[in-house]
Amino acid sequence: MEQHLLEVKNGFNFRDIGGYPATDGKMIKMHKAVRSGMLNPLSDDDLNYLNEYGVRVDVDFRSPSEQEEYPDKVPSMAKYVNDSVFPADETNSTAKNQMRKQAFKEDPEAGYHDMLNSYKDIVLAPSAQHAYRVFFDELLANSADGEAVLFHCTAGKDRTGMGAVYLMTVLGVPDEIIREDYLSSNKHLALNQQNKQKLYHELGPVFLKNTEALTHVYDEYLDTALNVIRAEAGNVRNYVEQVLKVTPQQQRDLKKIYLTDNEQ
Repeated sequence: MEQHLLEVKNGFNFRDIGGYPATDGKMIKMHKAVRSGMLNPLSDDDLNYLNEYGVRVDVDFRSPSEQEEYPDKVPSMAKYVNDSVFPADETNSTAKNQMRKQAFKEDPEAGYHDMLNSYKDIVLAPSAQHAYRVFFDELLANSADGEAVLFHCTAGKDRTGMGAVYLMTVLGVPDEIIREDYLSSNKHLALNQQNKQKLYHELGPVFLKNTEALTHVYDEYLDTALNVIRAEAGNVRNYVEQVLKVTPQQQRDLKKIYLTDNEQ
């Protein structure tokens, strides 16, 4: 599976989901949908690069507290969309909750189970369902070729990862490629993980194991979300239609906007 990493110097996990095979022998267009980590570290050169790349919408899935502490640096040609999946940082990207910190020092499975619960909430929470509906509205409005919707959270792996799962499912990307794209955040976030481990080194191995649970993605995380989706709607496509209210016609429109023609 070929991935297309963006040449962003001061950010992480920036990648175009274009090039993946989709339905009817088509593939996702390049310069149409970009997933990433947070934008606050970006330099002026990075912002100019994203402008030239075609980023015209910045969908921010982070909680209000994350947005306030680390506000996005938005490319000058892009519209900013405040689209919080949770009213608080339920995926623990910033690991600031003091009660959880104490549990992370004592229970080596605390972070793992915390993340499993977060993935259930990503599917079931009304705030999350509303946010992903807004995400699809922005995708549907992005009809010009060469213009991209960038969507992100803090690390670009959980809330962003599920946004990519929903979009790629609608576009007909095979399940095994969707999963591989999801899991590849572990590779693209390697440096970020090392920094976190160094930061928490003095807090001991139990805390470090929990930190890894927060800073990685695992099959079990995605499977937790998918199992809840199956219980709610049968499969991801039904969930997008029945719960997120993306109609069959809108799904056809998304394919017209984001997929190549057969002859390309």
